[in-house]
Amino acid sequence: MKINQPVNALMLPGGGARGAYQVGVIKAILEILATDKNPFPVICGTSAGAINATVLASHAADIQHGIKRLEYFWTNVHCADIYKTGAGTIFKTIMRSIGAITLGGLGVKPPRSLLDNTPLKQLLSEQLRLPQIQQALEQGVLHALSINASSYDTAEAISFFQALKQESWRRTRRQGIAEPMTVEHVMASTALPFIFPAQRIGHQYYGDGGLRMTAPLSPAIHLNADRILVIGTRDEKPIEAPSQQSDYPSMGELGGYMLDTIFMDNMMADLSRLKRINRTLSLMPPEKQASTHLKHIETLIIKPSEDVRDVTARHANNIPRAVRTLLKLIGGWGKDWRMPSYLLFEPPYTKELIELGYQDAQAQKDTIRDFMSAPSTTGT
Repeated sequence: MKINQPVNALMLPGGGARGAYQVGVIKAILEILATDKNPFPVICGTSAGAINATVLASHAADIQHGIKRLEYFWTNVHCADIYKTGAGTIFKTIMRSIGAITLGGLGVKPPRSLLDNTPLKQLLSEQLRLPQIQQALEQGVLHALSINASSYDTAEAISFFQALKQESWRRTRRQGIAEPMTVEHVMASTALPFIFPAQRIGHQYYGDGGLRMTAPLSPAIHLNADRILVIGTRDEKPIEAPSQQSDYPSMGELGGYMLDTIFMDNMMADLSRLKRINRTLSLMPPEKQASTHLKHIETLIIKPSEDVRDVTARHANNIPRAVRTLLKLIGGWGKDWRMPSYLLFEPPYTKELIELGYQDAQAQKDTIRDFMSAPSTTGT
């Protein structure tokens, strides 16, 4: 057997405001490993995870500074920094929606989205250090950054990636495209369907990267990862069935279920699929393994130990009043708190999520240390 230096990948799924949890986990991992060097040459992100991934990649040469910038961002962010929260803006959205339903035949068009995230674009334009990504690549402290988006025009999952030496790839309904990252790429990945407007890149409109990505681990694998650490944004504890007939799900509740699905369900399914492949490879002799063009890839997922919806319930009233009114109108307020959990960009909530992520990672410090330090073995 030949011992190789493994390529570590960090996978950051989406989750809206839940993305703060990832910052706490990464902060703890850097402490556990006691390193100033970037331990993740390949960094992949989707939606809010794309913001975190881009910041980390741009500071790969000084990863400690990168996590400090992320922590500052998430502990000082407000809803108004991400989307317009004014009563006038929200009222116009409500009235346009009503008008489109009642007067659509007279040419009244519905709003492009529930919320206007123009403030986020301005914030990213000011805060992201995109030229530093190329510098990190040239210095060898970063191998690749990948950001997922979904094309509304071609119905494909697109992984935009920036790397020094890596060919583009294409599979059924998904492809990897090499090009320098821009604010538009990040905005496309964060464009939650129905909630935020689509983002145009070139001649196509894109939405959130989780929409079409049925194999979320594939970008890291295409970028030559040997092991992948995933930081989820949802606990996986089973939810008890109701003891009596429940109410019909509202539009807001359905929206929350959809967000849960696109951010984590495909990720969990892909992790299970990869484990099955690993198991199959372990049963094959080395020469047979070589003929499959597959390789054993280790994975570790860190996810919230507490239901994020419970954390949301404690801080929900920090959401601006006009946004609360809008969520109440569509049935997205109270009950399961799913939709507010993605939109609650306020310090009391994000700080608690960062602390939760930090404590969850520290509770697994031995597992994390072993995962990150084990050598990669391949057949010769």
